[in-house]
Amino acid sequence: MAQRIVIDPVSRIEGHAKITIQLDDEGGVVDARFHVTEFRGFEKFCEGRPLGEMPGITGRVCGICPVSHLLASAKAGDQILAVSIPPAAEKLRRLMNLGQIIQSHALSFFHLSSPDLLLGFDADPAKRNIFGLIAAQPDLARSGIRLRQFGQEIIELLGGKKIHPAWAVPGGVRAPLSEEGRKRIIQWLPEVRQTSIEALKLFKSLLKKHKAETQIFGNFSSLFMGLVAADGGWEHYGGKLRFMDGSGNILADQIDPASYHEHIGEATEKASYLKSPYYRPLGYPDGMYRVGPLARLNICEKFGTPVADEELAGFKSHGRGAVTSSFMYHYARLVEIIAGIERIELMMDDPDLLSNNLRADAGINKLEGVGVSEAPRGTLFHHYQVDENGLIKKVNLLIATGQNNLAMNRTVDQIARHYIKGKTVSEPMLNRVEAGIRAFDPCLSCSTHAVGQMPLHVQVLDAGGAIVNEVTRG
Repeated sequence: MAQRIVIDPVSRIEGHAKITIQLDDEGGVVDARFHVTEFRGFEKFCEGRPLGEMPGITGRVCGICPVSHLLASAKAGDQILAVSIPPAAEKLRRLMNLGQIIQSHALSFFHLSSPDLLLGFDADPAKRNIFGLIAAQPDLARSGIRLRQFGQEIIELLGGKKIHPAWAVPGGVRAPLSEEGRKRIIQWLPEVRQTSIEALKLFKSLLKKHKAETQIFGNFSSLFMGLVAADGGWEHYGGKLRFMDGSGNILADQIDPASYHEHIGEATEKASYLKSPYYRPLGYPDGMYRVGPLARLNICEKFGTPVADEELAGFKSHGRGAVTSSFMYHYARLVEIIAGIERIELMMDDPDLLSNNLRADAGINKLEGVGVSEAPRGTLFHHYQVDENGLIKKVNLLIATGQNNLAMNRTVDQIARHYIKGKTVSEPMLNRVEAGIRAFDPCLSCSTHAVGQMPLHVQVLDAGGAIVNEVTRG
């Protein structure tokens, strides 16, 4: 008889999901799927809210990456007001986004993925976690915690608190960096620079040990998409969209983010609340693409800072055209941390960070706006339509994790087919399936938004576990 293996919940990710693995009569894998089982609905309940409230509301989509939604929402508001924000405001937004990228990447690498990478995928699951890492390598764990603290402190110094800062607004930001805050960031820089360089050195030393995972964890050709500067350099706040294929060929470049819907389609599947975006010219599902640090390093030509540029060259040497293994998301995150720290170093002497010229005031001048920035997990789109009074009529949120949905499913299937042989399935094998998902660092609370009718399956169980009622919709 065919068997079905269910991993529920998937551990060490942000949000709730499950994985189902379908076996045939001989115990071989015939299908494996990643299901997102939580629903948020921000797009719908934002309708009717004033435009000025949207950064504060959508920043609550997630407690891990609130800054990403805050900034994308504010940028959509900038378009609707039809203003160019003051230079100081843009620089301060960029500074906060760099802090966000650093803290989130540090969380992903040190807290969520290092237990597998350092303790081993086959380690005792009771110890294969952050507490086991602290016991085994306390100095490394402490350094990782402090690296994340550095990014969080930048957010707090600018926005007043580490999580859900109500700081960026349509037209600019509310407050500058203080001189005391600037000095505090400068004091941190030598320590976090050293930590980031040592972390990347450590990861590169582990690549030989994890050669099999590098080849199997989501190693396939796909498209890659993200923002780049006009000169093809790495971008995290402004810039235009670039699509690249798995051979390194640029398919589309310098696309205005406001026209994203002309290039990106959004499909849905009944088994998940996660959207399945795709590159329109290739259709669904052939237009699968990946976003996030792996994509950003593939599509960019340079960082513009010395250490990060050297490490970018080393990263690109692992691919033929593009680096196609999703396992290398870990590598890319660590390079981006270094790049973020170098950029922050360069910003610290800029007097604009202390300026009080922070906001352009205007009324509703356009009825539609698209705000785009690079979240830690990839390109984030906020698309708003408003009425003449600035009340929200329609919202579309295109989230990085959703854009990786097709690739995450492909990764789960690839890992399952390789490791699961026969009807005996070990815990380490299942952990490798989970680890393939963790490589993407999915943020599921951000990304669960439905198009059309919400699929819903409800079962009512008695005390003994028997089903007494069942309702299925969608």
